[in-house]
Amino acid sequence: MAFKPNYNQQRAERNRAKEQRKQEKLQRREEGVAARRVDDQTDAETVDAQDDAHPTSTETDNG
Repeated sequence: MAFKPNYNQQRAERNRAKEQRKQEKLQRREEGVAARRVDDQTDAETVDAQDDAHPTSTETDNG
């Protein structure tokens, strides 16, 4: 004879699995945000370096 179903245990297992999926999704999203921040930061540094190499007319004006 099979065991009597334990609905509370099954529900708890489903909730644990659901929470784990949510945490994994959140972690993937945070990793994506961190990667974009690094890209944005390196792009900003590149733009700053280019601005320093080529002074604008307002920087060279002695007027």
